[in-house]
Amino acid sequence: MARMHIRRKGISRSTKPLRTEPPNWIALSSDEIEKKVVELAGQDKSTSEIGTIMRDTFGVPDVKLSTGKKVNRILKENNAAQNLPEDFTNLVTKALRLRKHLAINHKDKHNKRALNLTESKVRRLGKYYRRKKILPVDWKYDPLTAERLITS
Repeated sequence: MARMHIRRKGISRSTKPLRTEPPNWIALSSDEIEKKVVELAGQDKSTSEIGTIMRDTFGVPDVKLSTGKKVNRILKENNAAQNLPEDFTNLVTKALRLRKHLAINHKDKHNKRALNLTESKVRRLGKYYRRKKILPVDWKYDPLTAERLITS
């Protein structure tokens, strides 16, 4: 099936190996991994950054395999989770950057289109998160108030 905003089919990438138990060469126990995840969240790292740091620095290939919980669930249990999902925050930040660029370069038609596509993705993702009750039911994307949403 084709992608929504580009005329290409899917993307090719490597896949994770099919495993049901953690590898036996991991040096950290599941409690130590959870403590490291909470510690990294205290340093204002996002969930994807935490996963990358755990993989590259501590040799934990998959936090979920090792602990039985995803990074976000570990953070929620320790009251360290962010109030908005990371993908939603990244899209809104991108839209704000594009708006700032277009305020200076108002004839940039390519980035006007990129802004339209990005804001439609924000609205679509907002609908999903409203259904999942992560965002309030009456939430509506407004570029003027989006910056306050991200910084709070």
